[in-house]
Amino acid sequence: MATVLVKSTGDKKIVTESTTSFDSDDIPPLGAPHEEKRFWFQRAKDFDPEAIATQPSVFDDPQTAEKYQPRDDWENLHRFDPKFRWTWSEEYAIIRKIDFRIMIWACIMFMALELDRANLTQALTDDFLVDLHLTTNDYNLGNTVFKVAFLIAELPSQLVSKWMGPDRWIPSQMVLWSIVAGSQFWLSGRTSFLVTRALLAILQGGFIPDVILYLSYFYKHHELSIRLGFFWTMMSVADILCGLLAAGLLEMRGVLGYAGWRWLFLLEALITLTVGLFSFGLMPPGPCQTANWFRGKNGWFTPREETVIVNRVLREDPSKSDMHNRQPITPRLLWKCLKDFDLWPLYILGLTFQIPSTPEQQYLTLSLRQMNFNTLMSNLLSIPWTALHIITMLALTYTAEILKELTFVALIGQIWILPFLIYLNVADTATASRWVIWTVTTLLLAYPNAHPIQVGWNSRNSNTVRARTVSAACYNMFCQAGGIISSNLYRADDAPLYRRGNRQLLAILIMNIVLYCLTKVYYVLRNRYRDTKWNAMTDDEKFHYMSTTTDEGNKRLDFRFQH
Repeated sequence: MATVLVKSTGDKKIVTESTTSFDSDDIPPLGAPHEEKRFWFQRAKDFDPEAIATQPSVFDDPQTAEKYQPRDDWENLHRFDPKFRWTWSEEYAIIRKIDFRIMIWACIMFMALELDRANLTQALTDDFLVDLHLTTNDYNLGNTVFKVAFLIAELPSQLVSKWMGPDRWIPSQMVLWSIVAGSQFWLSGRTSFLVTRALLAILQGGFIPDVILYLSYFYKHHELSIRLGFFWTMMSVADILCGLLAAGLLEMRGVLGYAGWRWLFLLEALITLTVGLFSFGLMPPGPCQTANWFRGKNGWFTPREETVIVNRVLREDPSKSDMHNRQPITPRLLWKCLKDFDLWPLYILGLTFQIPSTPEQQYLTLSLRQMNFNTLMSNLLSIPWTALHIITMLALTYTAEILKELTFVALIGQIWILPFLIYLNVADTATASRWVIWTVTTLLLAYPNAHPIQVGWNSRNSNTVRARTVSAACYNMFCQAGGIISSNLYRADDAPLYRRGNRQLLAILIMNIVLYCLTKVYYVLRNRYRDTKWNAMTDDEKFHYMSTTTDEGNKRLDFRFQH
């Protein structure tokens, strides 16, 4: 069977046909196999940055290389070269360049999303509910409508993104939702509030998994996990900026006869619109397609840098060349991914793990006003937990990668929340100092969120581009479903202390601790089952399996689940 052979000639690649990927007698030396030191503080003094960084992979064995050969229409095929070698200093320099060119703008886009998504809580401090004649139950309904619409839009958005390419779809999303966000300036009552909530969610739905899929084109798995930690800290940074902006913009109440919250929605939407328009020029389709009128005719990366990016990612995960970046997901592939039961433990965690903290977050500014803090103080007091949250989430994400332990490290966040929820259930919060209540709530919300870990975990255990496309959307849909539950636990008939709601949050938290342990057990047993079958096979049987199997992605016997 003929496969594509890519030979390197200087900076040019010649694509030919061959019966094997390369001559096994003419393979350049590889880097010494070792456990990569992922962070600078882990590298020993004798670390040689000029040593060959190219690690062994399936492409170094002629018998397996053909099986994992990239498809003929893969957009980066001209840079794929199994014989290509590079040094650690080159690799780390290129990673820094990707961070600067790709990751920073992804974070800015996420901040724009959060700005338009989170400013509703700031609007509450400026008599938003009073002006529109809404109750707290109406507010809950608005959050529920938002989450439901967001959930419904997740998968369709991912499918559109895979068809159009995230570099086209994501900027389009941002421009469209910024228009809806700005239109909230003219809200007139309950109906317009609910309609704009729904439209905003439909247009924002899928943004996060779209960006994660896009980033996977440039990074290895562990690199992506760490960067997702920084990615989600941008949500916290945006919340801080949102609080600071709100503290100023809400003071515009009375300007031209309009409430401050109206100006808040309008002016922050203009920021998002600007970011969305720039995103059309600052999001290349992939590592080998960075040249254009906006980014420069020579692009952001040299031919050698493109070759390093492509081969380092593909050598770690050959499945990333299974689909090209403009290939749609068919209904058959969609159903195949949805019924992948091995990812459902992560979906279930996504459903429940944020519920214990979400109601406190959604009601924080409203509770501060009810405790007689003024508009300015209510917005400023919502900032400290966000700043602490950045530190704890990054620390948790780094810990998971350093220890290479996902489940139990992710569980730390639930254990963190436990004592504060117990306090809210047993203390007499009606007579407690408002500063004590604020401190307890701040520390509860500052918990180390495992969301970056679990998104990367879901991506690793998908093991194919099409599965990642669908599973990222599914995971986020379950997270949104958890948000729907969260938005309905604090009810008006339980106000203002929400004792019933706090008991429910504590019960869910205890359930989460059990779920994390069961997830660990599930993946350990799945890997043990595969080890038993794989180790019972002879070398010839293993080769025959790899050459003839129709198993794909995480269903392959030689794949092991991360946990």
